[in-house]
Amino acid sequence: MKKHLVRLSLGLVGLLTIGALAACGNTNAAEETTVVKLGVVGEQNEAWEHVQEELKEKENIDLQLVKFTDYRQPIVALEDGSIDLHAALTEIFMDNVNEESGYSNTTIAYTTLNPLGIYSEKITDISELADGATVALPNDVSNESRALLLLQTAGLITLDEDKGLLPTTSDVTDNPKQLKFELLDSNQTARALTDVDISLINNGMAVDAGLIPTEDAIYLEPVADSSTPYYNVIAARADETDNEVYQTVVAYYQTDEVKAIIDEVTKKSSIPVWE
Repeated sequence: MKKHLVRLSLGLVGLLTIGALAACGNTNAAEETTVVKLGVVGEQNEAWEHVQEELKEKENIDLQLVKFTDYRQPIVALEDGSIDLHAALTEIFMDNVNEESGYSNTTIAYTTLNPLGIYSEKITDISELADGATVALPNDVSNESRALLLLQTAGLITLDEDKGLLPTTSDVTDNPKQLKFELLDSNQTARALTDVDISLINNGMAVDAGLIPTEDAIYLEPVADSSTPYYNVIAARADETDNEVYQTVVAYYQTDEVKAIIDEVTKKSSIPVWE
């Protein structure tokens, strides 16, 4: 009788152990980490690093920052599935690449407006620019156009109005100083400062080069209603815009804490635009 009870007890213990292990397995499955790969450009990513920590701690989302060196790469990577989201580009730039390449990168949220600046190691005021000066411009369509429009705003050139937001150097209708334009990859415009008279540098590239746009630019792009096309975006593939995990990433980015980090790190050179 005692042996029978022992066998029965051991059997019950075994069943309880199996049940406990199964419960653990279910818990582990429920707590499985979700990985999201986010494309960024440049090394200054303190805001996203804060979001990364918050998502890991509170949502069990592993936000992995995938760093690129130019603005087109994240668009291609999102399209081919190498990343899940990107947050490094203006909407006008992304839309332009989408149109020329047949891609489906789609805005799911806005992040910041990062004013383009005119920088120089040779002059301290735009009025000092000499006739025949050499000007470095980004060579992709939307950033070249944005740079030319900024030169027009600064009173240096006049552009064909019919070209709207996408003029090229061939659309300059008046160039009284006979400025000479050099088209470079965006990530080369800061390095070109020693070789040209002025260089038009994207905000992120300027920060990566150790410049503070609000302090070091001799002329900074004014913020106006017309700035909307230059808002930076968080983008996903067209068929994943309602993905709940991606919307959670957006919610953790669009916070007052992230605003404060952006203000501190960029010295208010980047302007949060999600409200």
